[in-house]
Amino acid sequence: MTPPGATATYRDRVTTTSRLSRVFDVLLAFGITGVGLAEIWVPFESRAGEGSVWPSTAVTLILGVALTQRRRHPLATAVVATITWPVIQLFTPVYVLFFGEFVPMAVALFSTARHGSGRVPYLGAGLGALTLLYFDIFVATLQGPSEMIFHWGVFTIVWSFGYGLRRHEQRAEESTRRAVEAEVAAAEQAMAAVLAERTRIARELHDIVAHSVSTMVVQAGAAEQVVGEDPELARRALATIRATGADALGEMRRVVAMLRDAEAEGEDGNLAPQPGLDGLPALLATTRAAGLDATLEVRGAQQPLPPGLELTGYRVVQEALTNVRRHSGARAVRVVVEHDPAELRIAVSDDGAGPRPGHARQTSGGGHGLVGMRERVAMYGGRVEAGPRARGGFVVRAVLPLEHAPVASVAPSLDSGLDAVPGVTA
Repeated sequence: MTPPGATATYRDRVTTTSRLSRVFDVLLAFGITGVGLAEIWVPFESRAGEGSVWPSTAVTLILGVALTQRRRHPLATAVVATITWPVIQLFTPVYVLFFGEFVPMAVALFSTARHGSGRVPYLGAGLGALTLLYFDIFVATLQGPSEMIFHWGVFTIVWSFGYGLRRHEQRAEESTRRAVEAEVAAAEQAMAAVLAERTRIARELHDIVAHSVSTMVVQAGAAEQVVGEDPELARRALATIRATGADALGEMRRVVAMLRDAEAEGEDGNLAPQPGLDGLPALLATTRAAGLDATLEVRGAQQPLPPGLELTGYRVVQEALTNVRRHSGARAVRVVVEHDPAELRIAVSDDGAGPRPGHARQTSGGGHGLVGMRERVAMYGGRVEAGPRARGGFVVRAVLPLEHAPVASVAPSLDSGLDAVPGVTA
């Protein structure tokens, strides 16, 4: 039992619903039986035919008890409800009762169609049809045309209503199951994308660290050879080793913090440094070769940046340009890189119509492109914003705070240079 104030579990809710259903069935059976007994003993005008009070009372009580099991054992309830009256009728006359006999049979028939599984609904329909044929042949009171139309019509409507409810519930459960499976699959796909992107980032940072270590080894060898002849050169080499080592350690800390349990991928053995911001002109040249009017604007005083941060900025621009080519239908794209003492700001805007409906997830945070951007930028304490612009086009903005600098919002100055692209306004 759930403690007061605690949230009920799914099992608790199912148990409570089952208990309420059993209570409802007992109350329903009690009510129908009570009205049926009153129909016999008062009597009501609905009591018809020749019969005896006590056998009729026995039939009503038996049918009432059977109705208490109509959900758990619908077919057994239908068997008892349909054959009790005909069987007792063979030995002693029984009244024809609407509330005491006809209503319990209709409820039992409804229960087979509503709560039965497999062939139970159809077996229940067959039992109902056989019982009605018995009435039509052997019970004179029910042989009139109006009586036959009435009880056949009511039984058909009751069974059809129960069967329709059952089919509706099955379709709802199937829709819920498919929705849950789709959500699970989407979540798994998103997790796989994040893990794949983190592994890719780790490989690239591994290359940066490996290149830094190689530089340190070369500088250490040079310092060792000239330490006696040229102390100043040796001192500069040691300073380079110290700075390179500090950068390498910083990149390693980020790798360890980001990539904990991801599966390792095979290395290709290439220890060359990864591209940085100086590779943007070549990247935009490739974009222009693909048919886009691509321009680059660099603002502010450039300063030396950690290789990993430069790689992150390069990858943000690269992914944004890829999305422009694939999804926007743009004719022109502009890249603005703004250097600031506290942060590096990047904006990539286009004059296209934005992602097509089929690519909505790419811009809403669910696509692999933005997953990669956000993973990379978050590793340096920054953020990425992407969305349509007020008067057409699409923009991706990224802020990368420099060492010991707080994460600032994207400066409005980025928008000032975007309007130079034909058809693009901030």
